[in-house]
Amino acid sequence: MAASMEVARGSGAKHIILVHGACHGGWSWYKVASRLRSAAAGLSYHVAAPDLAASGVDGRRLSEVPTFRDYTGPLLDVLRSLPEGEKAVLVGHSLGGLSVTLAAELFPEKVAAAVFLTAFMPDCVSPPSEVVLKDLTLGKSLVRIGSLFLEDLQTQPAFTEDHYGSVRKVYVVCKQDQTIPEEHQRWMVAQ
Repeated sequence: MAASMEVARGSGAKHIILVHGACHGGWSWYKVASRLRSAAAGLSYHVAAPDLAASGVDGRRLSEVPTFRDYTGPLLDVLRSLPEGEKAVLVGHSLGGLSVTLAAELFPEKVAAAVFLTAFMPDCVSPPSEVVLKDLTLGKSLVRIGSLFLEDLQTQPAFTEDHYGSVRKVYVVCKQDQTIPEEHQRWMVAQ
């Protein structure tokens, strides 16, 4: 939490947007969001934790969300709605890291920093699916394989240096994460 506030202060960002992982919703950030809102009181920060498509209280079924871009749509809408010149710090957990990456690729001018909290963090060389497929054991351990949009991500080109590659990145390694082993987290950081 302190890292998000520090990144926001140093970047001129006015917004902190928390992005959940697969099988969750914005609700999974409720304790962090409350603490950030308290810490941001009087500092003119806005803290949001949107539900991605077919997640949380979003009423769509997964079958109604055919692509990863559709899944990430609610986050993209939040960024699209920011007033001109305002930036956000995006904090993604787990699959939320790929949503943060897509947002940084499409709106680099609106992203002050991308924070990856034990999250999938692709590079600007390989297809986005590479970070998910890299570890076969990891892929087999995930709860809802269909919600990872692997088929769609495998057809997408790598993210670009000019957009996603230009956004400041912070990665938080969690040594005891049950979905993304520490070794895989460190591999993504090294890319």
